[in-house]
Amino acid sequence: MKNTKIIATVVMIFALLSLLVITLDNRDKEPSSGFLSHRIVAHAMGGVNGHAYTNTLEAFVANYEQGTRVFEADLMLTSDDQLVARHEWSKNMSRLLGQQTVLPAAKQGAVLEYAQFMNSPILDIYSPLDIEKILDLMQAYPDAYIVTDTKEIKPELVTQQFTLLTEAAERLDPALLERVVPQIYSQDMLDVINKVHVFPEVLYTLYQSQDSDEQVIDFAKESGVDITMPSDRATKSFVQKLKKAGVRVYVNTVNEENEIVELSRLGVDGFYTDFVSEEDLSTFKGLR
Repeated sequence: MKNTKIIATVVMIFALLSLLVITLDNRDKEPSSGFLSHRIVAHAMGGVNGHAYTNTLEAFVANYEQGTRVFEADLMLTSDDQLVARHEWSKNMSRLLGQQTVLPAAKQGAVLEYAQFMNSPILDIYSPLDIEKILDLMQAYPDAYIVTDTKEIKPELVTQQFTLLTEAAERLDPALLERVVPQIYSQDMLDVINKVHVFPEVLYTLYQSQDSDEQVIDFAKESGVDITMPSDRATKSFVQKLKKAGVRVYVNTVNEENEIVELSRLGVDGFYTDFVSEEDLSTFKGLR
């Protein structure tokens, strides 16, 4: 009888331990929700008809229809201090966007006024966006997220940009700010943004950063930000250390299936891309 009780107790303990292991394993495998459930970030609103860097309404819609839900928007100030979607003010960008005929020669490498920017079609047929129109898209597509690429590092300009963004959202619907994910370019920039608005998710992008790998890891652990980096910085050691610290890792900008699969095997979670959609990922063999 005594041996029977001992065996029954051991069996019960084993069953409880097995149940605990299964529960913990299932918890770890539970899918993320919201922003974290997506692996593709459409660079500059994503490519449209083979064109990158357009930051246009049509690019957003085309990529949304292919299953993408996270869109990076390049946001810059016009000469009259309005926030618009433009990658850079340069002659090369005006050429890339096919604006040689719609803009005077003197304006093709200059910071444009708001009205001129908004009235200058991109590649003859695509519609420029300002922050209000981007927020309108977010309201019309309630599962879409915007990742900002504001480029400025001077605190006064960062404050100006995020004040314009925040005020525009508050006029339309303050809840939209829950789906805006700022990119920061230095550790100090987080404090600057937080003084304007505290966003639920923040990405520390390393393309302007001089921080060492260890400095990045320590900052991410302390602040709770996730990390975006150029693909050539995504070494196995760096990525695994970030993952061990509980940090989500993105790379930019990648368009080739084999590179995405390789980076995924290193532990990379998400990919900024011009031409790969969220739907495309399901067709990539070997993707973890």
